Amino acid sequence: MHRPISRRGFLAASAAGLALPAVARSADPKPADDPVAFFLVGDTHFLANKDDTAKLDDRSATITGRLVDLLNKLPGQEIPKEAGGGKVLAPRGVIHAGDCIDTGDKANVKMQETEWAAFADAYGLTGTDGKLKVPVYEVHGNHDSPRGDGLAVKKIIDRNKKRPGLVNVSKNGLHYSWDWGGVHFVNLGIVVGQVADEKRKRRYAPLESLEFLVNDLKEKVGTSGKPVVITHHVDMLRYAQPLPVEDKKAEGMEWDPADVKGFHVALKGYTIAAILYGHTHARNVFRWDGTNKAAKEGIPTFNVDNSSHFAGKQQAFFYFELRAGEVLVREYGTTDAWETGAWTPQAWTAPVARPRG
Repeated sequence: MHRPISRRGFLAASAAGLALPAVARSADPKPADDPVAFFLVGDTHFLANKDDTAKLDDRSATITGRLVDLLNKLPGQEIPKEAGGGKVLAPRGVIHAGDCIDTGDKANVKMQETEWAAFADAYGLTGTDGKLKVPVYEVHGNHDSPRGDGLAVKKIIDRNKKRPGLVNVSKNGLHYSWDWGGVHFVNLGIVVGQVADEKRKRRYAPLESLEFLVNDLKEKVGTSGKPVVITHHVDMLRYAQPLPVEDKKAEGMEWDPADVKGFHVALKGYTIAAILYGHTHARNVFRWDGTNKAAKEGIPTFNVDNSSHFAGKQQAFFYFELRAGEVLVREYGTTDAWETGAWTPQAWTAPVARPRG
């Protein structure tokens, strides 16, 4: 069990996700106007049966189904004092940090079709057309479509034509943004890029996500100071390396360091309440200042664990509340593939304040 510390303890955590700070909270947090609550899941990896590709793998069907059932049941339940207290508010939706399916990086299209159909059946789109009872807002990961030309990306583009509440969609139809209760959300896919002055090949196709982000923040946020939450799939710290980087080395990286720098520069001057991502299959909470190490000051960043991966029993997801000038985050996890689950005895908070300068 982690020992709670003061709110000032929201400082740097190690990149490996160890020694994370906790924040003690009252069992009855003071209410705030129009709190924005949502769940963050990632790396669900819906997997088809390799021998019968028309069916979902039994392990995957079980664990993904249990997770959605749990997400539907949690609203209204009490949160223990060790995890910050209060009750789970009615969520605005579920954000999915990518790797919805498992074989989008492989050649078996029949497996991908089965996996995506199962994902769509479980999560739906609007909260009325699937097993999940709230809308879902997903990005694609490397297991969905690393080069951006696979089934999952095509499906997300099609879903964006019907996704509720969008205020902006990229020219290619893939990246998108929306508002929940005065907070602006931006979903940017696998990585954010690419900067115009670096022409080398990217391992994962950014698909003009940086251009969309820059224009979206300018047009939909501007000088308003509106809090912004950004979701992508791949982690930043490993690739926030000093420039210049050799072309051959950079081309082998999942996220080009030049694009990571361009991403950080694009956020300057905006009120970034949180950056969300998955990919690492481990929880990590830290502040990001654009470098490759967790910082004492910077953007609050939340790396969600794998949430329903078929290959393991340990899974987790985050529950967010944005209220009264702060973001409050709790984690719910399992060690037995969602046969049971519990709140991590820890909570994370960070102020949501307009940037200086």
